[in-house]
Amino acid sequence: MGQSSSIADYPTNRFLISPEPSDEIKMDPLIDYTEDIPDECLACIFQLLNAGDRKRSSLVCKRWLRVDGQSRRRLSLNAQSEIYSYIPLIFTRFDSVAKLSLRCDRKFVSLNDDALLMISIRCQNLTRLKLRGCREVTELGMANFAQNCKNLTKFSCGSCNFGVKGLNWMLKYCTTLEELTIKRLRSVNDGNDMIVPGSAAASLKSICLKELVNGQCFEPLVVECKKLKTLKVIRCLGDWDNVLVKLGNGNGFLNDLHLERLQVSDIGLGAISKCVNIDSLHIVKNPECSDLGLVSVAENCKKLRKLHIDGWKINRIGDEGLIAVAKQCPDLQELVLIGVHVTHLGMAAIASNCRRLERLALCGSGAIGDAEIACIAAKCVELKKLCIKGCAISDIAIEALAWGCPNLVKVKVKKCRGVSSEVVNWLSRRKGSLVVSFDAVESEGLDASGSDLGGQESGVEFPVMGGQVVVGDGPSVSTGRLALFRAKLGLFASRNLVPCAFYRSSKHGDSSDSSL
Repeated sequence: MGQSSSIADYPTNRFLISPEPSDEIKMDPLIDYTEDIPDECLACIFQLLNAGDRKRSSLVCKRWLRVDGQSRRRLSLNAQSEIYSYIPLIFTRFDSVAKLSLRCDRKFVSLNDDALLMISIRCQNLTRLKLRGCREVTELGMANFAQNCKNLTKFSCGSCNFGVKGLNWMLKYCTTLEELTIKRLRSVNDGNDMIVPGSAAASLKSICLKELVNGQCFEPLVVECKKLKTLKVIRCLGDWDNVLVKLGNGNGFLNDLHLERLQVSDIGLGAISKCVNIDSLHIVKNPECSDLGLVSVAENCKKLRKLHIDGWKINRIGDEGLIAVAKQCPDLQELVLIGVHVTHLGMAAIASNCRRLERLALCGSGAIGDAEIACIAAKCVELKKLCIKGCAISDIAIEALAWGCPNLVKVKVKKCRGVSSEVVNWLSRRKGSLVVSFDAVESEGLDASGSDLGGQESGVEFPVMGGQVVVGDGPSVSTGRLALFRAKLGLFASRNLVPCAFYRSSKHGDSSDSSL
């Protein structure tokens, strides 16, 4: 289009504008109005398209193909072994890639060390790399890659076969690495090999470890990263108290901590309470954590703004811990309680002292009733989002919301059998701008885990609906002891059925991560 005299060879007629025919049936040449758009503007337009539209648009003409390739910063490839012969062609077209994702399904053979080496030679300006299922890549391949791509700031790998030595090469050569995510590395299971912090320890700010058999081998790295701000340890075997004790003694920057399904006790919580700058804490299904540890955190981490607790219905965290949080952390803005035995005493303390509370989720607590919700409605004047699930409330609690919480914009009520659709409709009419999501029957178990989302948090979703009220009337499903037993075993965690925290919509950013 505008690049060749043979316009008819390209299927671009729908992009071309023709003048109206005159009485003499004389047609002027077709006009290409995109010819005057600068390449920079065209590149900005491409960045606003989704992956499918961008791929189709790049095939309109040679110019668009060239501009798309030169402006694409993010690329996602199907990393099967057959890609080896196409690597020169792919990275000749996409010569400005800074963020690369290589994924291979377990049913196929992945690319090997030679293919990864070729990619590293052609993409020496890479800043982000994600490897998923690249089982043919070894420690040697990682060493060669790290020597060629020293500007990496973010590295993520999962379901690969290289082990500690491969990671050590990355930490040695990638001196500007800031984010590290390791998930299901099959060879990280030998207790004799330890991660060496390397040069990257001085720059690392975020570490995420998921589903590792021997996660303790990362202890030297976690302890030596003095600028570490975010630490997420999820479903990793072994005793983590010792790691947290060493971390608490030497880190003054940590502000985001996520501990999920770990062997960690109040000793570990007491140790991390020395990190006084923590403002976001997730304690999810850690059966050895109790009120004692939470009190220690509350007394020292007074900047706490976001607290998620999944007590797994074992009643080790309750009113005592929450009262301490209420007294010591007045700036709390987000609170998620799942399977926590909290009564009117704990909720009254939170409502009275945490006046800046904006987001609240109460799930799976039989002690939460009408009185507790009425207290929240009367005292939480800044509350904007509220989720109530599996609690013993009735229409009285919903009516209380109509007269309190003046800033409330979204409410979600699920699996509360005492609440009727009539009172929900009345609440919607009473507060016209309020979005209410209501489902009287829920078939899934309660689960606060959000670990299957790659750095993305679990959330209680408050969708913006076309109407103000969404009522679901599904068939009743058994939710007795068997369902509770299965939920506690975590059989549904991998399906991420009902994540209970707050939804944060991630903006589209660079939409060019397409799969070739």
